[in-house]
Amino acid sequence: MKNIIFSVAAFLSVSLVANTQTVDYPFQGIPFNRVTLTDTYWNARVETNRKVTIPASFMKCETTGRIQNFVNAANKSGKFMTTFTFDDTDIYKTIEGASFSLAVHPDPQLDRYVDSLITIIAKAQEPDGYLYTARTINPEKPFGWAGKERWVNESQQSHELYNSGHLFEAAAAHYLATGKRNFLNVALKNADLLTQVFGPGKRDDAPGHEIVEMGLVRLYRITGERKYLDLAKFFIDCRGKHPDKNRSYWQDHLPVTQQREAVGHAVRAAYLYSGVADVAALTGNKDYLTAIDSIWENVVSKKFYINGGIGARGDGERFGDNYELPNKSAYNETCAAIANVYWNFRMFQLHGQSKYIDVLERSLYNNVLSGVSLDGKKFFYPNPLAADGTYTRQEWFDCSCCPTNLCRFLSSVTGYVYARKQNNIYVNLFIGSTANIDLDKKLSVKISQTSNYPWEGNIRFTVNPSHKSNFAVRLRLPGWAVNRPVPSDLYAYIGTQSPKYTLLVNGKEYSAPVEDGYLVIERTWKKGDQISYNLPMEIKKTVANEKVAADRGLVAIERGPILYCLESPDNQFNINNFIIPDHAEMKVVFDKNLLSGINIIQGEGIEIKPASDQLSLVSAKKTFTAIPYNVWDNREPAVMRVWLPRTVNQFSLSAE
Repeated sequence: MKNIIFSVAAFLSVSLVANTQTVDYPFQGIPFNRVTLTDTYWNARVETNRKVTIPASFMKCETTGRIQNFVNAANKSGKFMTTFTFDDTDIYKTIEGASFSLAVHPDPQLDRYVDSLITIIAKAQEPDGYLYTARTINPEKPFGWAGKERWVNESQQSHELYNSGHLFEAAAAHYLATGKRNFLNVALKNADLLTQVFGPGKRDDAPGHEIVEMGLVRLYRITGERKYLDLAKFFIDCRGKHPDKNRSYWQDHLPVTQQREAVGHAVRAAYLYSGVADVAALTGNKDYLTAIDSIWENVVSKKFYINGGIGARGDGERFGDNYELPNKSAYNETCAAIANVYWNFRMFQLHGQSKYIDVLERSLYNNVLSGVSLDGKKFFYPNPLAADGTYTRQEWFDCSCCPTNLCRFLSSVTGYVYARKQNNIYVNLFIGSTANIDLDKKLSVKISQTSNYPWEGNIRFTVNPSHKSNFAVRLRLPGWAVNRPVPSDLYAYIGTQSPKYTLLVNGKEYSAPVEDGYLVIERTWKKGDQISYNLPMEIKKTVANEKVAADRGLVAIERGPILYCLESPDNQFNINNFIIPDHAEMKVVFDKNLLSGINIIQGEGIEIKPASDQLSLVSAKKTFTAIPYNVWDNREPAVMRVWLPRTVNQFSLSAE
């Protein structure tokens, strides 16, 4: 309990540091440790992450040599034991996830284990603060991409600053969760070295893999030391000093303020845009806002997958051209989906519009959750939208950024549910929970929500202010509930109908205006007030913009925030030779015994197959079963498709 109490106070102190600034995010998220999770759907996943995924990731860090790298660096002996110079970050990210978990689930054994790892890490740090095992183990012969000297390969592939960024993120989380400074001191020592090495009149390398910008902002919020924020801004401004289209992979082809299109490595890009949002919020830099606003529009209009993924090409794990969204070869890295959540939440904090949460929710429920198996033991790196039965999750990867990124993200998912601005409470996600929100020094509000989301759209809220008071509760009106799957013309529903959402306050119908995608319930609230919010969850047939060649003439099935797919274990026919016509009727059935309990969608389509003479084709009506995309490949390797033909005109016979 002491850990929880301190954690709340620590997060509040961070907010107080930020609030002393002249500018900051106008919309402030409610920290995850001020939100108690009560949701059946999410509690299962968060608990699996805590009990299975985090311990398994620590074990993999031990057995693969990642921890030994730090031991060898401390002893300056032996060799670098793993494959990539950024493997140090797998320990940092898992510690970050464990720290988030400790904040709400005190665990003395886990706490001691994390401290033991921090001791090992601290011993590997060089006297001036440098921390990078790929060089420190043998400075005369640094490993792989490290470069002959410090920083000389930073703008390419050394990942020295990337390692620092994840160190800062993890150390901040550990400090805020436990109140201990042992890891924070390591991070600050490294950050102080960076401020001495980089800056005006010093080194001006653009970080090769962004995230150090976000990490420096975290340290600034904890310490109030302006030098960390200044360095984050400096790193952003280092980009594009020598315009070169060949540097687009690193988002270094143009100055950030001149960039208007999402290009290059998708994870790098979304981390950069998140860092730019942080610095823009804290400095009021409008040129930064113009850039990331334009880039965001480019992504959601031309480069956003229906499963919430970004990054079409496996070659370079990068964005493709506009409307280049292939299915079977789609990359959609799990880390990119997580980074997309980070970025879109920051965009919401800047602008307060629900469209950013619409994008966040699509990424969260589909691409992020598909990245890990239901038992928490296996992972996807890419997340394709079609598979031939040979692609399956793995327990670990040589480049295992995705499993450890899931560790840290899932532990803090409740931090995206609520937000506030002045006298307004924002409900962004419909996750069963209770939040304690301070609207001002004299007014605190406890708000609780219960539902069976994402399977059902009936949501109930109880509002308990510390005293009778006037304020607004703003409920997000999801795009999918008003016939807009994404905030652009990239995807659309077939046969849209008028929205049918309903809203009751204390049992009486309430007419709420819609502002920036939120239903605004502004009134005088008292303890025990109730809100009933019903969102229509109709089965939707979704089509892509005609400019998306890969999806032309195809249809996908959605319901609420969940994308569906056909997988071979549920369908005793060749799903690659299957048509779902526009007039197909479908129904929802909850199957408590299938894949931990899911809503399946059943309907009738048409199978096309060769006739007995092998010279012609025949068709037959078949009943199909669709499952949520995020739980596919939880049984055996299988054929899977998200997009299917609407008519025979878009049909091509497959032997798979």
